[in-house]
Amino acid sequence: MISKLHYITQGNTPKEHIENIQNACASGIEWVQLRLKGLSKKEILETALKAREITSHYQTRLIVNDYYKIAKEVKADGVHLGKTDTDPIKAKTFLYSWQTVGGTANTLEDCERLISKKIDYIGLGPYKFTATKKNLSPILGIEGYKALVDELKTEIPIIAIGGITLNDVEELINTGVYGIAVSGEITKNFNNISAFNTILKTSNINEQVFKLGKQE
Repeated sequence: MISKLHYITQGNTPKEHIENIQNACASGIEWVQLRLKGLSKKEILETALKAREITSHYQTRLIVNDYYKIAKEVKADGVHLGKTDTDPIKAKTFLYSWQTVGGTANTLEDCERLISKKIDYIGLGPYKFTATKKNLSPILGIEGYKALVDELKTEIPIIAIGGITLNDVEELINTGVYGIAVSGEITKNFNNISAFNTILKTSNINEQVFKLGKQE
């Protein structure tokens, strides 16, 4: 089951990432993506092992960004692959059958490619500008999500990502995306996890009512 709220880790050091994972888990997050850049594989493995220990304690799902071999070694719940990372089919073949493989997309072509690779979920973005990521892809905005969701008509969960705040959630979910991935808005205040979950549950109920109304 793919969570509707993903926390993408932040921190200037591996230690800060671990502290933030601890705080997120203690605050009720169900899905954490460990995203480390500019470190050696040894440092990433060491940090992933610590992250796995914390997330296992809280029964939180751990996804490792990019490094699918490390994801297997630490028995993470899966891997998230960027647009220039390993081919999802190659990763799926290497990983345990129960591990999840997600992928990053920005365009219709990106999404269709990932769908053809039997991806488990799509991280689609960016929604708006975010300083978290270098070499940012073109910003989608609400209309971009609406157009892509309508065109794709896929059962694969689409997760919106990129500078998302609490005020954006309801409008984003109404485009038809499955869930959201958040970094800064959670790192600055871990109490926001509860607020995000409340809005996501409410939006989901409204969406179901809306769909039932359409069927009638």
